[in-house]
Amino acid sequence: MKIPNSELRIQICKCIVDFYHAEPLKKHITGYQQASSSYKIKMAEVGGLAKKMVQSLALLENQLVEKLWVLKALQHLSTSEVNCTLMMKAQAASGICAHLNDPDPSGQLLFRSSEILWNLLEKSSKEEIIQQLSNLECLLTLKEVFKNLFMRGFSHYDRQLRNDILVITTIIAQNPGAPMIECGFTRDLILFATFNEVKSQNPLVKGLKLSNSYEDFELKKLLFNIIVILCKDLPTIQLLIDGKVILALLTYVKKPEKHKTIEWSAAQYEELQLHAIATLSSVAPLLTEEYMLCQGNARVLAFLQWCESEDSFFSHGNSYHGTGGRGNKFAQMRYSLRLLRAMVYLEDETINNDLCEKGTIQQLIGVFKNIIKSHDKEEAIVLEIQSDILLILSGLCEHHIPRKEIFGTEGVDIILHVMKTDPMKFQSGLGYNVLLFSTLDSIWCCILGCYPLEDYFLEKEGIFLLLDLLALNQKKFCNLVLGIMVEFCDNPKTTAHVNTWRGKKDQTAASLLIKLWRKEEKELGVKRDKHGMIIDTKKPLFTSFQEEQKIMPLPANCPTIAIMDVAENIRAKIYAVLGKLDFENLPGLSAEDFVTLCIIHRYLDFKIGEIWNEIYEEIKLEKLRPVTTDKKILEAITTASENIGKMVASLQSEMIESQAHQDVQNEQKVYAKIQATNKQRELASKSWENFLARTSNAKTLKKAKRLQEKAIESSRYSGQPPNAIFHRTDIKGLNTTVPSGRVVTVESTPARLLGGPLADTDIALKKLPIRGGALQRVRAAKTVNEPKKIAPT
Repeated sequence: MKIPNSELRIQICKCIVDFYHAEPLKKHITGYQQASSSYKIKMAEVGGLAKKMVQSLALLENQLVEKLWVLKALQHLSTSEVNCTLMMKAQAASGICAHLNDPDPSGQLLFRSSEILWNLLEKSSKEEIIQQLSNLECLLTLKEVFKNLFMRGFSHYDRQLRNDILVITTIIAQNPGAPMIECGFTRDLILFATFNEVKSQNPLVKGLKLSNSYEDFELKKLLFNIIVILCKDLPTIQLLIDGKVILALLTYVKKPEKHKTIEWSAAQYEELQLHAIATLSSVAPLLTEEYMLCQGNARVLAFLQWCESEDSFFSHGNSYHGTGGRGNKFAQMRYSLRLLRAMVYLEDETINNDLCEKGTIQQLIGVFKNIIKSHDKEEAIVLEIQSDILLILSGLCEHHIPRKEIFGTEGVDIILHVMKTDPMKFQSGLGYNVLLFSTLDSIWCCILGCYPLEDYFLEKEGIFLLLDLLALNQKKFCNLVLGIMVEFCDNPKTTAHVNTWRGKKDQTAASLLIKLWRKEEKELGVKRDKHGMIIDTKKPLFTSFQEEQKIMPLPANCPTIAIMDVAENIRAKIYAVLGKLDFENLPGLSAEDFVTLCIIHRYLDFKIGEIWNEIYEEIKLEKLRPVTTDKKILEAITTASENIGKMVASLQSEMIESQAHQDVQNEQKVYAKIQATNKQRELASKSWENFLARTSNAKTLKKAKRLQEKAIESSRYSGQPPNAIFHRTDIKGLNTTVPSGRVVTVESTPARLLGGPLADTDIALKKLPIRGGALQRVRAAKTVNEPKKIAPT
């Protein structure tokens, strides 16, 4: 290639191209076999041919024909990752890009160069290629090429090439170090992106108009996209203001006008509208003054009201931004709420006050209610809309009691509705977890601190729902729920609700909190014995992480490991909640719970001792010697902390011993009950055996009768006063040996067969006043009204 012979150079390039488009030999040569195309390509890669061809471009600056053939060869070579890596090392990207705008009547130079740049970006190190292209010379060239194609390119091919150049520019713009502003490319791109919406007298766009062709439509979307990338560079903000980008984008925040002639089709306009609103979500937070001057809040709220209306609008939903919005307005609502969320979370009081004055809180609550009623198949989109509404309400109401009052009971009702969601849905992956986090955030920001709403939340059993959520034992929710519980416990009415709650197996709130404490300590690796007792009285709260970390001297404004431990786990919040419940008269606790409760009760004392111990250790590491008084105080504090640990350990031992003694007593009671039951069974069995013996053996029955009569006689008073009337207490004629009353009814034998159980006794002759008494002996009764028999004549 160094030989200054045009034919030779072109022939070399043709040979390389033939590696990829080899034609079979027309005539086979005897004794020779043609090398395969794959072998030739492999040898080109191994030999570093691509690197040499890039270097040869420097020799052909003024030879257009040879340069085009070299570019054609490089275009084929760049289809391989190995070759692209070699070309990258030879600085191919910057070398090719710098000559994009060279004169070329055929148009091949721009086409082949852009194709090579595409392949380099895709098949080699993207970061390295971007770095090579991020220089003033390359960007100036890209700028001129893009302007020429934008203003003078009318063919289908020119428009495609224009869009390719813009995509390459977009990739370069992601590099913060690229001099996009310095070369004037940023200003031109902003002008091209907004000239349709904002009238400009700039000669670059004067008389320029886009068609509704696919390439122009793609161009418009690419220009919106590059604005989002450019705005990440803060110096671009002034250019965005000068270009009236906010005003241009807000022109899309309105309902489609049916009778207005526009250059886009309905489907294209919808996609551009959604893209514009998504772009606003990134740009508007940087240009708040322009957003307010253009009445951004009013436009978005009016558009949101249209989204909620029953206007006959059928969206196409055929784009990335229109996902889930086919045949409804969910996509428009979704991106409008994203924009509002981005503006609210700036915490700019001017914007937030303007939103509240326009009735945003009531409007969003109404939207939420309507979403609940008209639940669509697009469940994931609906959940995202609901989450964004709750986040916006949280941002507006936080730290503002009057706004919380506007939120009112209707707002509390929608929060309670979400909290009643089936827990199984949290594992569905559709977004219920995000919705729940947004709901918990809205409880914190919209309810807490406003006593009427707190009371209404309690009346509607909101604390029960929070505890139900806590009982799910999902770590991702526990911290936030416990934080809310701590704040709610400042309300004196909360304690009764907490103590009333019952979970599965009649579990109480106190038992649940203590169980969570034990689980947290197990995960943190805190040392406890099998009964949950303290093992190390000097470090009763130490986690395994604290044991591994060595104490290091830190500045006074830096939190130590002991301080960070308070924020990084839920033990402090559990202590705070139980502290609000006074640690006493907690229902439903087992012995194990009481053992753990001793530690929780002294959590603050242990943590203070832990911090003082860190201070003492830091002083030693820094080789400082405290004065005698300070040293004594430090030693006294550490000793007192250790004594508290010993006292708690002793109390735990007493509890465990007491429980063991109680268990033994309960066991003995159970055994005594079992013995009494067995003895009773034995007596019943023996009584039954005696009864059977009396009924089956006449001698045994007579003997029992005699013993009974003897016992009766011996129990009577022997001395009788004169003139006393003796009344017999037994009934004559009875053949039983069991105590009996005046009347005995035996139901085993029917009365009609034997004439009654007392038919042979004296009492049978008496008429008893009760139903079912003894049968009486009566004469046979005559039949009443019996017809007389007439003798035959």
